[in-house]
Amino acid sequence: MERVKRTKLAELLRKDYVQTVIMILIVIVIYLGLWYGLTAALKTNHPLFAVASGSMKPTLQVGDLIVVQGLNASEINANYSNGDIIVFRKPTNPRDLIVHRAVEEKLDGDTWSFRTKGDNNSGADPWWVSEKDLIGKVIGPSVPLLGYAFLFMQAPIGMLIVVAVMLVSILIGYISFSEKID
Repeated sequence: MERVKRTKLAELLRKDYVQTVIMILIVIVIYLGLWYGLTAALKTNHPLFAVASGSMKPTLQVGDLIVVQGLNASEINANYSNGDIIVFRKPTNPRDLIVHRAVEEKLDGDTWSFRTKGDNNSGADPWWVSEKDLIGKVIGPSVPLLGYAFLFMQAPIGMLIVVAVMLVSILIGYISFSEKID
């Protein structure tokens, strides 16, 4: 009885559509494991971030993938010439995330605020970033060009293409399975 079950399982696992579904599930589990593992280890909801503008040239280029670590606002170095590069919610539009250098700091009561500046910009940004808008600090070197994949997948068309490729893969596996039955 046990041998019959193993044989049927082995036959099922040899089918193309089952292998395709298993591969997609493995990719999803690995992706989620890496993302949530990085989120926990780096203490931020945005552990990886793609640079989308040239405001930080030459330090960071468009398409660079950066690693972001959550931190306490009091730990940020805001020295004008070599302050920490931070990721924060834009004060005028909290849905936008910005990557700029901290160039000035102030403590108002028990709340830190930071003036920021892009390395490629002529002056400091017109706002102060409150510690509640901080995402984290850029750590380690950036990975050139890899951020383009993240930027592509954030666009609606990019996500649509990824989902379409997955569905086509499953469909091809199903068609292949159907042809073998006939």
